[in-house]
Amino acid sequence: MIVTVHPSVIKGNILAPTSKSSMQRACAAALLHDGETTIANPGKSNDDVAAIDVIQKLGAVVEIQNEKVKIKNTGTGAVSGEMNCGESGLGIRMFTPLAALSAQPITINGTGSLLTRPMDFFDEIFPQLGIAITSNGGKLPLQIQGPLQPNDITIDGSLSSQFLTGLLMAYGKAATKPSTITVRNLKSKPYIDLTLQVMKHFGYDVVNNNYESFTINPKPLNATPISYTVEGDWSGGAFLVVAGAIAGGIIIKGLDVQSTQADKKILEAVRDSGALLSITDTQIEVAPPLSLKPFQFDATDCPDLFPPLVALAAYCNGTTVIQGVSRLAHKESNRGLTLQDEFGKMGIKIDLQDDLMLVYGGTGVKGATVHSRHDHRIAMACAVAALKADGDTTIEEAEAINKSYPDFYEHIKQLGASVEEIKNVKL
Repeated sequence: MIVTVHPSVIKGNILAPTSKSSMQRACAAALLHDGETTIANPGKSNDDVAAIDVIQKLGAVVEIQNEKVKIKNTGTGAVSGEMNCGESGLGIRMFTPLAALSAQPITINGTGSLLTRPMDFFDEIFPQLGIAITSNGGKLPLQIQGPLQPNDITIDGSLSSQFLTGLLMAYGKAATKPSTITVRNLKSKPYIDLTLQVMKHFGYDVVNNNYESFTINPKPLNATPISYTVEGDWSGGAFLVVAGAIAGGIIIKGLDVQSTQADKKILEAVRDSGALLSITDTQIEVAPPLSLKPFQFDATDCPDLFPPLVALAAYCNGTTVIQGVSRLAHKESNRGLTLQDEFGKMGIKIDLQDDLMLVYGGTGVKGATVHSRHDHRIAMACAVAALKADGDTTIEEAEAINKSYPDFYEHIKQLGASVEEIKNVKL
């Protein structure tokens, strides 16, 4: 799909999308729960759909009705010889340990960029847990056979906290005695907070020892029905916040300012840029000032914010410095280089210096033809930057947004953005 965004002024109210981070964790917890789970406000992104498919492959019975998802656990065990996590990095890292709870052999696979992401973590850790594993040189597909046996282990958390999320949930289900996971160099701690919040809601007892280790205690059998409401998504909502700071003002509803989601830190960057910001328990109002100023921001624990931060920095009069570039190499694209290339087409110079990204804003954003690189956040960042560009911006492979925020173009159109969509036509 090709999307053209014309320079626009936006205004009005919009409801933020649902959090795929929250939705996928809820699906995992529901798969492990002894009774029935009802998930309210479920997501519908590609990653959410993949999570529903995976838990069905692992034995859950799923019923979707009236904007709710009902999930019944029939005993964790592969009912298919293969599960496919689509392009979801969280999905592959979280559900693989859960699949290993079963003694049945299963092949773990994915699509797109997930096929090139490193999975050496499982090659190193799984044999310590009694799991047989064969990988494709540290990449997908993986062939595994459990059952997982919780042991006291030490892991490296520098690549992604998502590996830890999967182990915490699997240990929670399998633990017959207290077991401890020690973590070195843990990144993205707020995402572990979200995992622990979901696990607590489902009755698990995990002790967080200052993020240096986690002790998982056995959970008694409990078949009591559980209801879980998926919260609004700060990752997708960040693009709306930045759009308001650039081309607003707008009012965004459905985002919990008390959330454990890492990406709520977008509010700090927007405030530091001088944008007009008003926050209450029920809504966020954001509007552009007379002039946006450059800011400094550490995105090490919230690397998904790099794309909206770059869109914001492009309009700031000076050099913005963002830390945490090392976290960007193994996303849907190598986001540091991709942002440099695609925003370069729009006239914005970006330098990468070790772990720092320098964005030279205030030089004028030009309308251009850009490419999503099959990365949902790159597509949205370019679209947001296009709202005040000098000329029209055309985004190729613009359907990449479906991975996390399928309603994005429709939402900015509801706010008044002029957006044309041309579906791919096969002759």
